[in-house]
Parts: sequence; C-alpha cells; structure tokens
Amino acid sequence: MTMLDRRSATAIAAAVSAGQTTAVAVAEETLARLAAYDRVQPQIWISRATPDELIAAARAIDARIAAGEVLPLAGVPFAAKDNIDVAGFETTAACPAFAYRPEASATVIERLLAAGALCVGKTNLDQFATGLNGTRSPYGSPRNAYNLAYVSGGSSSGSASAVAAGLVAFALGTDTAGSGRVPAAFQHLIGFKPSKGRWSNRGLVPACRTLDCITIFTDDTADARLLDLTLAGFDAADPFSKPLANRPRGHKMIGVPRRDQRMFFGDAEAEYLYDRALEKFAELGELVEIDYQPLQEAAQLLYSGPWVAERTAATASILADNPGAIDPTVREIVAAGLDVSAVQLFGGIYRLAELKRHADQLWESIDLMVFPTTGTTYRVAELQASPIALNSALGFYTNFVNLLDMAAVAVPAGSRSNATGFGITLIGPADSDIALLGAADAYLSVAALPAPPPLDLEGKMQTVKLAVVGAHLKDMPLHWQLTSRGAKFVGAFETAPTYRLYAMADSVPPKPALVHSDDGGAIAVEVYELGIAEFGSFVVEVPAPLAIGTVTLADGSSVKGFVAEPRALTGAQDITDLGGWRAYIAQRT
Repeated sequence: MTMLDRRSATAIAAAVSAGQTTAVAVAEETLARLAAYDRVQPQIWISRATPDELIAAARAIDARIAAGEVLPLAGVPFAAKDNIDVAGFETTAACPAFAYRPEASATVIERLLAAGALCVGKTNLDQFATGLNGTRSPYGSPRNAYNLAYVSGGSSSGSASAVAAGLVAFALGTDTAGSGRVPAAFQHLIGFKPSKGRWSNRGLVPACRTLDCITIFTDDTADARLLDLTLAGFDAADPFSKPLANRPRGHKMIGVPRRDQRMFFGDAEAEYLYDRALEKFAELGELVEIDYQPLQEAAQLLYSGPWVAERTAATASILADNPGAIDPTVREIVAAGLDVSAVQLFGGIYRLAELKRHADQLWESIDLMVFPTTGTTYRVAELQASPIALNSALGFYTNFVNLLDMAAVAVPAGSRSNATGFGITLIGPADSDIALLGAADAYLSVAALPAPPPLDLEGKMQTVKLAVVGAHLKDMPLHWQLTSRGAKFVGAFETAPTYRLYAMADSVPPKPALVHSDDGGAIAVEVYELGIAEFGSFVVEVPAPLAIGTVTLADGSSVKGFVAEPRALTGAQDITDLGGWRAYIAQRT
C-alpha cells in the first residue's frame, strides 16, 4: 500500500485559503487515507466522523472562506484524544462504562473549529490517561507506525499514531507525566507540551487536574507555532488557566544529566543517539552537567508518592461503583491513592516546594535542559508481560516536568535500527514555550536528521539485522544459510574501531573470530535482515566457539552479529590489519 504524501497544517491551510484546493478535496483525501490505513491499525480510533459528516463539515469551511473569513487552519484535518470533549462524539477516556456525550466542545476544540480545522474523530488512549505505553485500552493497542511490533507510546497513543501514519496533519494529546512527549519520541514527531495554564483545560477529563496539559503532535515546529497562536490564551472557565506570557530564553547554557545519572536500560542505540544530539547542541552553546537526583526525586512523587491520590480523585466514582470496568493495571495504580493520607499529601506538598525552589535556581545558571525523552522503547508483548515496571522506565526523564511547572518540546533525534524513533526533550521554565520552539529549530537545523524510515504497513518490521564477517559473506561457502531463509541484504558496513579479527585454526570451512578490543580496528561486515523466526533457526545452527552477540557499527548503531568465545583464539592468526575476511581470503589464494 502506498500512502499519500504528508502535508503540514501550514501547507494545507495556505492552499485552501488561496483557492489552490478546497476543504472538501482535503476531506476526500483524508477519507482515502483512513480507508487505506484501517486495515493496518483500526485501533487508532475510538470514534470517527462518518464520510457524510466530514464532507458536510468541509463544505461549511469552504462556504466560510467564500464569504471572506480568514481561517488560519482552513480545512486542516485533525484528531482529538478521547479524553477531550468534542460535541457530537462520545467522550470515553477509553472506558466504555464511563462514556458520556458532552453538550459542548472543550475550549481548545472550539478554537480549532473557529479557525477552520476539520475534526476527523477521537483517538484511542491508555485508559484515563494512565500510562506511557498505549497498551491499556479495551479498544486495542495502537502500535508504532514505523514498527508494528513496538508500542506507540502513551497515553496519547492513537493521536501520535494517527499523525505518524499521515492520517491527519496534527492531533491533540494530553500530558501529565509525559503522555504528550513519549509517543512523539517513538514515532519521529514533534510533541509540544505547553506551560500549565497556557491552553485551556475546560472540557478535559482530568488525570491529575493540577498537572494536566493538553498537547499537540505535529511533523514540524512551524505547525506547533501555528497551533499555539490559535490555542494559547486565558480562559476564565478553566480555574487553572493563567494570563498568557512569553519568557525569553537563550540557548547558550544547556543543562544535561550527569553521565553517571543517565539511564538507557540497556539500549546502546539510544545512548549513542543522545550523545550525538549533545554533540550538535555543543555547536549551539555550552553543555552543563547538572545533578538529576532532585528532579528524579520530584518525579517519584507522581506515582510513588501522594500525587497518585489525584488520579484516584479523578476516577473516584467509577472506582467505587464499577471497579471491574477499569483496566486491571490502571485500577491497581489509581486504587493505591485510597491509602494516601492528608498528612502524607501535605508532606509531599512541602517537599515539592523545596524541590521546585531548587529547580527554579537551576534556571539562573542554565537556559534550558536537553534530556532524552525516554531511555529505551519496548515491544507491545514486553509491556503486556511487565506493564508497570517497564512503563515506569519510560517515564524516567519525563515525570518531573509538570510537577515542577516547566514547559517542554520533544523533537526527533534519530532512528534505531528497528525503525522506532529516538527523541530528546527541550525543557524550560514556565512560559518559555516560544523560546523552546526556537531552540528546537536551532537544533534541527544543525542536526540535519535523515527522513524517518518507511512506515510499517504489513507488520514486516518484526525482523532482526545480522552482521556477518566471514564464511556467511556473499559468495562465501556458508552464504546459502542466509539466502535459504530469505535474508535481505541491507548493506556493507564497517564495525566501530573496537574489534580484532582472527582466522581460527583448523576451521572447515575457514572461519574468522571477531573479538571486541579497545585497541582494535574497523572490520568490514555485511548486514542482512531476517524475520525473527528465521533468525532463531539460524542461531540454533551456529557452532561453538562462535556465538551471536551484539556488534557496534561505525555509525554507532548496534546489530546482532558473530562474536567468539575466548577458546576460538587458540592457535588463531590475528588478521585485524587486513580490515576484513575478504582481504584475508584473497591473500591466501
């Protein structure tokens, strides 16, 4: 299946406003995208406008333009997370027993519709916005659009996947602990989390009412700016709304976690990509290592401290009257708040005030922070097997931000070998939103990231990349073991310069041994891609003293590959200086 080219909100609105196309034409194109992608991930959506409803709404937009209205979002299709009220749709918060039909739309929806945007429907989410992974919904688990085996990120799962798949130009999410940033990182998107109170929360089902922020997912920062112009502003109907302010910030002093405090949960590719992002930021300013421990302590107050009771307050009625309607993992989390005492809560408030004072003082010496958005990602099956522990790992770098009243924008910072995105988050004090978008632009201009990989439309990304170094190279004696399994040639590469290559003694056919060594060199390899089952059958046939481990390539990415046990070096010849097995074979002959 070929998806239609993606277009930004800015480009669509400009084309519709200029008469180069119509809102109806955009709506028809959107319906074609939806129909094509429904066979891949129908679980992105909880409810959607019918084709007739969408076309009728588009005709009304065209009529407004014909009447002379200036619509900054003319004809732009968007989606809303299904904990945000949209008149004409049920609001479910991914809990059918909780569902209701609102009489009016949320303030943010009213502002988008007034600007000419076109609401396509309501997207799936981790129930009651409790989770960072996207697997906690009775409506199914949205997947990462670039690798369907992996989580979408949550709780704004469907919103991120809808934008990543090119179904809509932007989508609304929400963010309490990272839900508007984690899915952006996994799916190569911009995730803009404004300062608390910058955008109205009227019409939002609360998760933690004092912390919640409505957010957006876009493909670029220009769209984020356009949407902020539409959505930002005081709303007297929201008791947590505040007057609009923009605090100027530079990006010369850039705070990063101390190296000994960085956590990547075994994900070497994420660690490499973060280091590469910091190299780019070092071109823009000075990196300043900061102590992450106080920020991490603040983060612990959210789920391991008294703020979990605020989630309990948001779900109190259904938790008391119909607890069986709540997802078991979500129920376990929110029920814990019933045991939080007022004394514990006030103790938490006092400690948070102390930690916030510390954080506020950080801004005297740094302009912004640049953190990994997450340290790793996981397959859907892994999250379902360990739903709380792995979800907690996803929030390691995100949970403190709203508690400490900070603004944040998540931006792409590269791709893993499995096609999932790695992202970084730029964090600033409250009201630094516009400055953060400027810093994001500066980073993206110097990072010059390649385009994201192709979408996974057939579930074919459940594959493994394997580096071969000797007898399995093309035209070598054991290459048939790859071709017989349908292995796809990815390319010829070199390892990082940290390996030594040996020709093993008495091996038939001749085979090399690749060994990690700090005083090694770069070794030529070929990389092939196999299905998981085919990879497993291949590994079973690998004879000792060879083994399959993880090999780091020259660009810092990691793939599976041949390595050797120490006994493989008995009587072996060191051929590292030749740079690869082909050179050794040519020398022999």
